[in-house]
Amino acid sequence: MKPEKNTSLEKELETYKNKLPELKQHEGKFVLIKGEEVVDTFTSYEDAIKEGYKKFGLEPFLVKQIHSIEQVQFISRSVTFCSAQTCEKS
Repeated sequence: MKPEKNTSLEKELETYKNKLPELKQHEGKFVLIKGEEVVDTFTSYEDAIKEGYKKFGLEPFLVKQIHSIEQVQFISRSVTFCSAQTCEKS
């Protein structure tokens, strides 16, 4: 049996988690990560994305805003989908 293949960006997310104590000094900035390498930090998301595409092309890389405490996102399972014709505007 083949071992499970890592999902896209799993390694980069693990690198972010492991390097977070060092990255905290750049709180609020954006970090560019490729594999296990922290490439650099940037003041804007756009600058980080541009550098990622410049260096890595279409290969996967991670750009993430640095937060020492991650904000929890709550998404309810109680979601009703509707088409533009059946939804009322609020």
